[in-house]
Amino acid sequence: MAEHAVHPAYPVGLRLSGRRVVVVGGGQVAQRRLPALIAAGADIVLVSPSATASVEAMADAGEIRWERRVYADGDLTDTWYALIASDDTAANDAASAEAERTRTWCVRSDDADAATAWTPATGRSEGITVAVLTTDGQGRDPRHSAAVRDAIVEGLRDGTLAAPHHRTRTPGVALVGGGPGDPDLITVRGRRLLAEADVVIADRLGPRDLLDELPPHVEVIDAAKIPYGRYMAQEAINNALIEHAKAGKAVVRLKGGDPFVFGRGMEEAQALAAEGIPCTVVPGISSSISVPGAAGIPVTHRGVAHEFTVISGHVAPDDERSLVDWAAVAQLRGTLVLLMAVDKIGAIARALIAHGKAPDTPVALVQEGTTAAQRRVDATLATVGERAAAEEVRPPAVIVIGDVVAVGTATTGSSAE
Repeated sequence: MAEHAVHPAYPVGLRLSGRRVVVVGGGQVAQRRLPALIAAGADIVLVSPSATASVEAMADAGEIRWERRVYADGDLTDTWYALIASDDTAANDAASAEAERTRTWCVRSDDADAATAWTPATGRSEGITVAVLTTDGQGRDPRHSAAVRDAIVEGLRDGTLAAPHHRTRTPGVALVGGGPGDPDLITVRGRRLLAEADVVIADRLGPRDLLDELPPHVEVIDAAKIPYGRYMAQEAINNALIEHAKAGKAVVRLKGGDPFVFGRGMEEAQALAAEGIPCTVVPGISSSISVPGAAGIPVTHRGVAHEFTVISGHVAPDDERSLVDWAAVAQLRGTLVLLMAVDKIGAIARALIAHGKAPDTPVALVQEGTTAAQRRVDATLATVGERAAAEEVRPPAVIVIGDVVAVGTATTGSSAE
């Protein structure tokens, strides 16, 4: 054992696919370690008289073979790797001794110094496995190893830890949903792709703070579509995506919310497909659920709403271009979430009331949701048009109609008027 304290462990990656692995003990340690062994394709035998519900579920699913008994000498025959993690010290000692005799690499959860192998703190990001193990002579510190692992994996995922690819990159476009506005609400994959981009074509509703993090060589193109102001036509956006991708650039189309929720993402994907350009879609957190949540409003709630409907309000109910059956919508008992409807909310409210929606139905308007400028204005269906004008509610804003608004009011202390 003294030799173990002097010499550090030799790091190596085990290829366990199809190879016998024995796990002794079915408790919490096994529950944590088994998923990685399963993912590695190991032929896993669990030896334990009992197991946690999660471990039992793995056995029921056929992911592992469970022998419901205590360890017996000979269990490690023809075994490549053993994990000893039972609460029976005598059984652990016996299994460890067998592993030593049979030259089977063995991890022990109860006595690391008696083991022939140690389990590193591991994490994965885009095909890379990060393994961190403290093996110096000052004693192992698993919590420190885990903290180092977390920092490395997070850096790789969000792009703050740059690791350039030396293989040839395939040019293409990533349609990235940036989320509702708070830069922390973009997905991990979306942030990483931003960090690797050569060109970013960004919407006004995309998380602007993320653009400040981009390296100076990244070309940022403003595709802002300001309501009733300057805008970049969809065809021009499509052409820009195609042009830069064909020039061999890694292009990110950064959108607010989710690319396919009123974001014209499919139009862009179709234009790219027509030109044979690879396109990756990275879903984003839609403002239709995240903004109400940030304002304390659940779009569904037990006993209150079993459904929610998301509607674009960019055209009025009496507009011939409208594809919404407002008469049917008015009969729904669940929550209505309106996007792009600030200037049409008065007409929409009147249409809903005319088709039978109760005038006293609670309404909340949440402007600049999830950002530092977020504010919430409460009203009823009968008063929302006047309230929106009086409070000068401006886009972007999400409008929630239904009894769930009252549930949120009880939580946040807002009051309907």
